[in-house]
Amino acid sequence: MADRKNLREFQARLSERLRQAASGPPQSARLGVQVGARRLLVDLSDAGEIVALNRGITPVPLTQEWFRGLVNLRGSLYGVSDLARFEGHEPAPVTKATRLLAFSSRLNLNGAIVVDRMLGLQNTAAMTEAAAGDEPKPSWLGRHWVDGESHRWTELRLEELAGDERFLAVNR
Repeated sequence: MADRKNLREFQARLSERLRQAASGPPQSARLGVQVGARRLLVDLSDAGEIVALNRGITPVPLTQEWFRGLVNLRGSLYGVSDLARFEGHEPAPVTKATRLLAFSSRLNLNGAIVVDRMLGLQNTAAMTEAAAGDEPKPSWLGRHWVDGESHRWTELRLEELAGDERFLAVNR
């Protein structure tokens, strides 16, 4: 019971910090998440609720292998996609650190992606912008940065992902 209370308090504090950061002037703060081996940066205004993946996801038949199913978040149904699997990698393992990152309501998509773990708020102003590799990249992946510990970060544009035709075509 105490664990639930602590988790709710943590989620409330994080939600408030995200709201404050997103409502202020443009900032270099981004939400850091890990999907597979990739470190991704999400604009705070694109991120919605963040919840532990300890709730049941209801599978939906005849959907793509990367579409995990539906979950109830605060009384609304959200489609859950495994971003790693969507990109053709191994499915995200479910651990204590696994989270669902819901899309912001302003994106008009009741969707969430599975992230391996949260990496906290990251300051791109303290990073060096890096050149993109030669491989083609989807429109929902943006600029690249390298932090002070030589970790490479890639911008994840949830607004672009929410409009990607392939991402929206969940049925087989």
